[in-house]
Amino acid sequence: MGASQHADTDEALEALLVFIREARGFDFTGYKRSTLSRRINKRMTDVGISSYADYQDLLETSAEEFGALFNTILINVTSFFRDPDAWTLLQREIIPELIADIAPEQEIRVWSAGCSSGEEPYSLAIMFAEALGLDECLRRVKIYATDVDEEALREARSGLYPVKALEPISLELRQKYFEQNGAQFSFHTELRRRVIFGRHDVTRDAPISRLDLLVCRNTLMYFNVEAQTQILDRFHFALRKEALLFLGKAEMLLNDAERFEVTDMRQRIFRRSAGQAGTPYQAAPLKIRASTGPEGSSVARSRLLRDLALDTGPTPSITVDAEGSLVMVNNQARIQFGLATADLGRPFQDLEISYRPLELRSLIDQAIAERRTLRVNRVERRVGEEVQYVDILIQPLAGLNGVHVATTISFSDVTVVTRLKAEVKRVREDLETAYEELQSTNEELETTNEELQSSIEELETTNEELQSTNEELETTNEELQSGNEELETMNDEMRIRSEELDEATAFLEAVLTSIAAGVVVLDSDLKVRSWNRGAVDMWGLRADEVIDQSFFGLDFGLPTEVLLPVVSECLSSRQRSGPIGVESMSRIGRPITCDVFCSPFDGHHGGVVLMMEESRTDPQD
Repeated sequence: MGASQHADTDEALEALLVFIREARGFDFTGYKRSTLSRRINKRMTDVGISSYADYQDLLETSAEEFGALFNTILINVTSFFRDPDAWTLLQREIIPELIADIAPEQEIRVWSAGCSSGEEPYSLAIMFAEALGLDECLRRVKIYATDVDEEALREARSGLYPVKALEPISLELRQKYFEQNGAQFSFHTELRRRVIFGRHDVTRDAPISRLDLLVCRNTLMYFNVEAQTQILDRFHFALRKEALLFLGKAEMLLNDAERFEVTDMRQRIFRRSAGQAGTPYQAAPLKIRASTGPEGSSVARSRLLRDLALDTGPTPSITVDAEGSLVMVNNQARIQFGLATADLGRPFQDLEISYRPLELRSLIDQAIAERRTLRVNRVERRVGEEVQYVDILIQPLAGLNGVHVATTISFSDVTVVTRLKAEVKRVREDLETAYEELQSTNEELETTNEELQSSIEELETTNEELQSTNEELETTNEELQSGNEELETMNDEMRIRSEELDEATAFLEAVLTSIAAGVVVLDSDLKVRSWNRGAVDMWGLRADEVIDQSFFGLDFGLPTEVLLPVVSECLSSRQRSGPIGVESMSRIGRPITCDVFCSPFDGHHGGVVLMMEESRTDPQD
């Protein structure tokens, strides 16, 4: 009876995972079942539900519950320079060696997979900026940062972090790469632009290619062996020869010794083997359960298949609706043009892709007016120091009634075609040489492997047991840390709210101070209530000399008696007036014409606001 009940529970869990994948596109079927069931059960307990079937009913009726469930499953535990010993090794030995192996004019490509709220890719940006210098880093380094959690990606794109999050960073680096923004700190603006954030599922989506460094820490441990193998296949395809793979403390590659060499086992740094040609990457097949539900379920699956087919297309493609808004961006367009899901719905004309590498807006209008597809060949596009050539296809789409509904724009990379003939002979010779070297290396490896295989099998059995236990402990520790960080965040929010009033006051004072023109606020008794820096620079009187003094009793370069009728009229009529040109004397004794604007002040007990600035018209004219 107990075994039957356990089997029913497992079947219900699998059905729930398939429902989540079909409804929202999140595929958790590769996650370890012990970890996954524990987290889902935690969320079910929070909402007072005891069975997976009942919880699926709740998900079908509550869109908000999906967000809460994903936040529970995807524990975003991260920090700047997490595990300092590993990052120190990366900074002192690995990064300098990596930079030395890459030509000075070549782009350095880095991928942070499972980046959570952005601390890891920003740590990489700081490390490369320190190694190369800021200007060289901005020119050469491109960091791709991906995650499946859209909420975490939104936080990462903002680049804003509380003081506590910056504790692992030295004071010198903090002052160099962060700027205070209210109660938080914002990451260096120009350096942040070199980090490209996007949603990416390492179990399903095509990998980013030609990488020099791939960082995926404490992510593999959440997946079962089959999913880990598929992910490592993608990582192996993504890395160029002898590029580096940086994993978390609980993750090892004992079964991939032929594809990844150990650079530092203690810190989990591996290098893609130079002798491996790289097996062609093949996307994992989409698993679809046989339909047993109503017709609506089939429609949902059909829609999902259609969306997946569009998103995984081999060429970048975007769609603009009849109102001029961006409505579709596939995965290749997000990667190559730096677009994101957050750009959907934005006016196309506000996006860089609308005018670079080619002015597309006029071509879209032409295609719509002529009701035909336009093609522009060999458009030059600069990617770092390289030149890419693309063919752009602009195709208007019409509905059943013939009315224009949208325009699809696709980009085909033809750079290789233009250079292929010149490189065919050289590539063939290189391949023949590489094949001979590979064959020789394989023969040596086979001989060595036979001698070591017996010992490795014994060690693998023991190590897998230890690794499984270690991964479970690491997962539990991160769950506890996540709960602790939530409590600390609540405390920070309570403190921040108490500071908001002071910040608002300081903000208003800063606004007045930053205005170049002289701004003077008078109360209903015509006494000075505010005297900004522009007024100090113009007339030479400090604020502490004039506050609470009658404005028309002050003696400075402006003949205030000329303004008395205007101020009185403004107080009574509550209407804005000006500019009024008044011949005056600046604080350095130079004759000027001062333009004065008078506006009613609706603040405490009323009054007027005078804005004074030197007339741009020469007084002699």
